[in-house]
Amino acid sequence: MRSFIALLAPVLAAANPIGIVGNGDTPQPDEITIVSASASGNGCPQGTVTTDLSPDRKIITFGFDAFQVYTGPGTTPADKSKNCQLHLNLKYPGGFQFAVVESTYHGYAQLETGVTGTFYSTYYFSQDAAATTTTRTSIDGGGLWADGDVYTKQDQVPTASIIWSPCGATGILNVNNRIALTSSNSSASGQISDDDATVAFTQQVHVSWQACK
Repeated sequence: MRSFIALLAPVLAAANPIGIVGNGDTPQPDEITIVSASASGNGCPQGTVTTDLSPDRKIITFGFDAFQVYTGPGTTPADKSKNCQLHLNLKYPGGFQFAVVESTYHGYAQLETGVTGTFYSTYYFSQDAAATTTTRTSIDGGGLWADGDVYTKQDQVPTASIIWSPCGATGILNVNNRIALTSSNSSASGQISDDDATVAFTQQVHVSWQACK
């Protein structure tokens, strides 16, 4: 998609945590803290998500054990689409706003020819849920994906569609992630799942700033 910078390719690098950073003439990054975090959705039921919050409350890592979809003989429609929404309760300086600029996801895909996997990510703040930005990246099955490989999905939200946090001292950032499989061949199989060895679908988020008006 031309409106986003989206890269989907096999990688062997370790997964990255969520990090909060500032750019340009901004408040010091150490003024931002993650108060709490949680996850909800049929792709991350209770007991299947791990979070690791750093002692200074500035970096958080999510790990997923059940965020996976399947298609092929013997599967049901419910197996083909799952979502997991991340909720980050953030505390930041008054007088400024911040926006999600980039995010990175890692996972594992095995898709036969005719199967397509699509990864959607929607960003919004609870205080302004109508203002959202959604990115979408797809993998077409066959080739190296027929045997399975690790992938990375990278998004860059366009400046014109950046979702700014509300003015004030706190804000809840939501990232609604959905993975789905479609197939033009009813006998073809496919799956997208996390890989515990590479901490699948972990995510790194960078933020930029603008003055609060």
